[in-house]
Amino acid sequence: MKSEHPENENPIVSSEPNPIDPPSGVDRRAFMMRSAAIGAAAVMTGTTWTPEARAAQATKEAAAKKAASGKPQLGATISPDLDVVKRSKGPVMTVIDEFYKVGPGPSSSHTIGPMRITYDFYQRCAKLPAAQLGQATGLKVHLFGSLSATGKGHGTERAALAGLLGKEPATVDPLFLDEMAAKPDQSYPCKIGDKTFNLTLKDIVYDKAEGKFPHPNTMTCKLVGAGDKAIYELEYYSPGGGFYEWKGYTPPKKGQPKFPYATMKELRQHAEKNKLSVAQVIMANELSVSGKSEAQINEFLDKIANAMINTVKAGLSVKEGVLPGPIKLQSKAATVYERSQTSKYESDRAIAQVSAFALAASEENARGHLVITAPTGGSAGVMPAIVYALTQGPRKLPMEKVREGLLAGAAIGYLCKHNATLSGAEGGCQSEIGVASAMSAAFIAQVYDAPPQVTENAAESALEHHLGMTCDPVAGYVQVPCIERCAFGAVKAWTAWMVATNEIASRHRVDLDTTIETLAETGRDMSSKYKETSEAGLAQNLTLC
Repeated sequence: MKSEHPENENPIVSSEPNPIDPPSGVDRRAFMMRSAAIGAAAVMTGTTWTPEARAAQATKEAAAKKAASGKPQLGATISPDLDVVKRSKGPVMTVIDEFYKVGPGPSSSHTIGPMRITYDFYQRCAKLPAAQLGQATGLKVHLFGSLSATGKGHGTERAALAGLLGKEPATVDPLFLDEMAAKPDQSYPCKIGDKTFNLTLKDIVYDKAEGKFPHPNTMTCKLVGAGDKAIYELEYYSPGGGFYEWKGYTPPKKGQPKFPYATMKELRQHAEKNKLSVAQVIMANELSVSGKSEAQINEFLDKIANAMINTVKAGLSVKEGVLPGPIKLQSKAATVYERSQTSKYESDRAIAQVSAFALAASEENARGHLVITAPTGGSAGVMPAIVYALTQGPRKLPMEKVREGLLAGAAIGYLCKHNATLSGAEGGCQSEIGVASAMSAAFIAQVYDAPPQVTENAAESALEHHLGMTCDPVAGYVQVPCIERCAFGAVKAWTAWMVATNEIASRHRVDLDTTIETLAETGRDMSSKYKETSEAGLAQNLTLC
């Protein structure tokens, strides 16, 4: 076979791996992979390359791959104008009270996010001039993309209506949302200024599921007048984790982080150079970015930890029952926990109990009761299971250590949000359960005073073994496969920590930054059918009778 590179047909042949280092500015891993591929192709085709020619070609291909890929674009319709995309270009600026949120299940992006959005719109309308409000006859919300495709199963319309009525996610009574589901035709008074509108669930419109939207979770809120003509309108986006923004959004000004980082490598360097734990680095940044005191931050962390414990307790207290929706799924957290007591071996009992705790919190999420985004509603069973097991079990972890664990877990969540996504509608379930498991693995490592390298290794392992996981909720409800996935995510977190704490840390071959980058690329490449649209997978193949 004739070589495609005639200049190399009669050179000195090198059968050894390329000994030349990559040029400055070329990714070493990509260079070595391209060099190896060129060498393998040469063997198969009979082509020969000098080391210099092979290095030059590897450099060219590695650079071309980098230029072609650029920064991973999450999903097919993510606008580069969104702040959630722009913020990935600087240091991490997320703070703890933005990240951990209390709100009703079953989804941070489809329930908590929309409720925060409509509550924001409600407040904006209250500030409009009296003359403009005087023309209004009602309020309308239009849901697009994934919000439209699976919103019914997530109770999006109830959450959106509750926000318009002035309800906030952290304080809304879940029974109020249950009443909406039981009485879908009931009207509710909404008072804005001197105007009172009677609103119903019909004012929340499931609009186009397919189309080019700035984000898969796009919605518009309108104050309407005669003929449903918009008097005031704003487009919003719910990018996951209960976060939200709107068209033309400008983020609030914050302080600068004491230890700026955009990657785990940078975060770990800060920790090791200054002889700090991951939690201590994050606390220092929380103080400088948020402007709050350490006492205020600790008070918030205690609130989140207690909320996690309470959601597990609430789930375990339900001895039996059917979860809402067409799946008719029986709750089983209490049964799994009770039967675990009779396990012959302590290790079996521990695994069953951690699973039961995760099932309990996740079933509370499915009921639409209050849960904590860690990082999302769909994954709200993972970290609470770990917190509950370590505080309510025989280990009796003190609150001081729980705070440290929550900070370390948040660091992992921050990085996944910063460099990938927390949204199932963007990245599939790997972005929800996978990130929750990684956060929980870091939590365990931190509370047992693991060095930063071990904390990173634990988080990396947990995330790595969720890569490629699709989001395919059956019937659009966050139940199958979501509830059991929380249990598996919690157990994987524990396993990841066990492996990380027992291996030689320096020999761990995969770094967290590479795995997060892979998470982003996999989310980009994944078919939209597998990203919270319920168009494929179990959602398509499971027949409900």
